[in-house]
Formats: sequence, C-alpha cells, structure tokens
Amino acid sequence: MAAAATPDRPNIILCMGDDHGWNETGYNGHPHLKTPVLDEMASGGLRLDRFYSAHPNCSPTRGSIMTGRHPNRYGTFAPGWSIRPEEITIAQLLSKAGYACGHFGKWHLGPVKADSPTNPGAMGFHEWLSHDNFFEVDPILSRNGGPVEKHPGESSEIVVREALAFIAKAKRQGKPSFTVLWFGSPHEPYFGVEPYLSMYKDLADPIRSRLAEISAMDNAIGQLREGLKKASLRDNTLLWYCGDNGVPPEGRLTTPYRGAKGQVYEGGVRIPGIIEWPARLKARATNFNAVTSDMLPTLCDITGVPLPERPLDGISLKPLLDGKMKQRPSPIFFWEFQTRLESQGKLEPYIAAELQEGTTPTAKLMAGKYTRSFQNFKHPEIAASDSDGPAAMLADRFKLVVDGARRAAAPGGSRELFDLDADRGETKNLASAAAAKAAAMERQLRTWQQSVLKSLTGADY
Repeated sequence: MAAAATPDRPNIILCMGDDHGWNETGYNGHPHLKTPVLDEMASGGLRLDRFYSAHPNCSPTRGSIMTGRHPNRYGTFAPGWSIRPEEITIAQLLSKAGYACGHFGKWHLGPVKADSPTNPGAMGFHEWLSHDNFFEVDPILSRNGGPVEKHPGESSEIVVREALAFIAKAKRQGKPSFTVLWFGSPHEPYFGVEPYLSMYKDLADPIRSRLAEISAMDNAIGQLREGLKKASLRDNTLLWYCGDNGVPPEGRLTTPYRGAKGQVYEGGVRIPGIIEWPARLKARATNFNAVTSDMLPTLCDITGVPLPERPLDGISLKPLLDGKMKQRPSPIFFWEFQTRLESQGKLEPYIAAELQEGTTPTAKLMAGKYTRSFQNFKHPEIAASDSDGPAAMLADRFKLVVDGARRAAAPGGSRELFDLDADRGETKNLASAAAAKAAAMERQLRTWQQSVLKSLTGADY
C-alpha cells in the first residue's frame, strides 16, 4: 500500500473554470462580480498575477496541463481536437508514484467513453465522472466510461461532491490523491440558478447568467475547501485554481487587456491563477510569468517524480513557491496553428473516426447534434506554411506578437512588440523603435516553432 500524503507528497487538486478570464474575479476589481472564495484564496495563498493559458482556447490548454507541452506538439490545435494516446500525462506519472488519480467534470481531450484511447482512464486516471465537452445544470456525465447518466443539480456542486468522495476514499486507502476538477462554468450557454441570479438582478442577460455561473462555481470551491477541512486534509493539500483561456467577447464587461478568447493578446491568454497550500505557502502575490504548461514540471518536482524524456515547454515553479526564483529563465510561447491541410482532408486521421465520437450530450446543438466528435491527424511532413498563424513570445516584460499569414501579405507589417510593465493593454507597438530586439525575439520564436513541428511529426514517440 502506498504511503498517505506527506509534506513532500501532498494531496493535489487542480481546479479550472471553463472560459473564466482574468478580469472575472472580485479580487481583480470586477465592478459587479462576487467571488468571496477565490478572493480569500488570493489573499491567503500564492496569487499569480501573470498567469497564462498555454493557448487562447480550451482543449489545447487542457492538453498543456496534462503534458507540460504546448498542444501543437501533439495536434490538439483547437476545441474538439483530441490528445494523442502516446502523450505522457501528469496523471500517469503520479499514478505510478502511488497517487490515486481522479478526474471530474469537463475533459475535452477526446471522448470519455470506455473504448476511447484518449479517455481519462487511458490517460492515467483511476476514476472519472466526466463530460466530453461543456455542461450546464443537471449535467449528463459518464462514470468511468460507462453509459451516460443525468445528475440533477448545479453542476459545479455535483463535481465537487464527487471529487470529495474520491479524495476521502483515497485517504481511507492510505494513498495521496491527485484530483483534476474541471468545471463546466461559466462556458455558454448560460444557465444561472438561484440564489446567484438574484445577486445580479440589475444586470441583463447574458452577463447576468454568466456572473451567476461564476458565483455558483466560487461557492462550490468553498464547499471543496470546507470538505477538505472537515476531513483534516486541507493543510497538506495543494489546491491550484485557474481558467483555461481568456474571457470570451460577451464577458468583456470590464478589462484592462486587449483581445479576448481565441487571440494571443493578453485578453485571450491571461487568466486567474491561485495556489493554496496552507502547510507550505505564505500569503503573497507575484508578477512572475507562469503558464499552464508549468503544472506538470512543478508537480513532478514537488513529488520527486522524474520528468518525461521528451521536449517540455513548462518549467518547475517549485523554486517560486519556495521564494527562491524571481525571474523566469525561459520564455513562454503561444501559437494558434493554421489547420489548412486538415480542413482539406489531405491528412490521415490519427485515431479512427468511430473512436472519436462523443457520447455525453451538451445543452445546445452544434453541427446538427448534441454530442461532440474529436479529431487529430498525422503530420509526417512539415511545410513552410505550417509556421503561419498568430503566435507570441513572452520574455520578462516584453511580448512579441506575430502573424505568419499577415507577414506573407505585408512583410514586416505583422510584428508587434509590447512592454507589458509600461503598457499592459498592448496599445503601443515598439517593433519599429526596438527593431533589433523584435527581430531577435522572432528568431527565437521561429526556432521554438521548429521544435514543436518536429514533435508534431511524432518524432518524440
């Protein structure tokens, strides 16, 4: 039997809101939103004020958390693009180290059904109650890949309740637990419930229902923390909360940042980030640049688990947690892949189509159906145009933004350089005034992209 949680092997919970942007918290100054639990976590834990999603969309960011790698390395290019079975996940690594691993809520890295080669079980989780995509109140979920079943109630409370039961079971078995709890809120379509709707009665929909979903999720996180406390597990539990991408356009009620979900500007990739670990972390805020790809290396470092022997894009934040790292030693890269060949049907599917068909219905029709299908393709050869698409590089205070497609149409006109310390809204393009710096950063970005494309061919497997 594995040893129970210890100071160097704490219980670990990764919580994530769906489409929850940086500006949508009380502690970041939202004029209407009430998030008392997240506010308390931010004031009592490690508040990551420059925390980023590895991609401005959901499925890719979820892949970055699981693998510590940029999602373009394994073809998880956009929502509805699956992970690849050969990827090594943090759940697989911690499972081998004696952790009980559970997933609850939104998966979105492939179907959750039993025969999917990319379901949570195939990717390292011992138990899961999960959805292929987004879900609302009374969610229809699959337990361990079995037949779908409706679970009446507010969705965030449901997945928290299931997660607490899993954590309690692991404790009884004398095991540390690793729990991934990915909420369905506040992703549209919006279904706010009472008493949260009444908190925003002076606002009109859709913003009223969206904020109600966030407050309901916040309350559920409070239930999670209280459940840990009652089980005498809270002190030695590392609880990490974040969003999966920037706020969508309808949520841009107030924000200092340019852009929104789907863009590599700050509004698309800067997200709320908080780490709470009472036994180890003191209350403080940091402007250290960190990203979702850092989660796997950080958790491996904390628990003493060796890293996978393949290119990673994240770094360990353990020295940051210990107050021993002030500046990031390597840049953060962002990149939206342009799926031209895939859309033209010129590439071979990586996984058979029937294995990519989802089973858990959503609350709205898309492409004429309620369930979601996934895709991934083989890339045996790389073309020059594969480096196209919006991309960015964040190095300390400076951020470079480029767009390969625009570059082809107007050479030199697609490069933007921003000093985020002086201009967090990305309004002043310094690319001309600091041309040498911008050019050097773009060369570094292109070198990184070539590494990613090599991984995309399957070379890491």
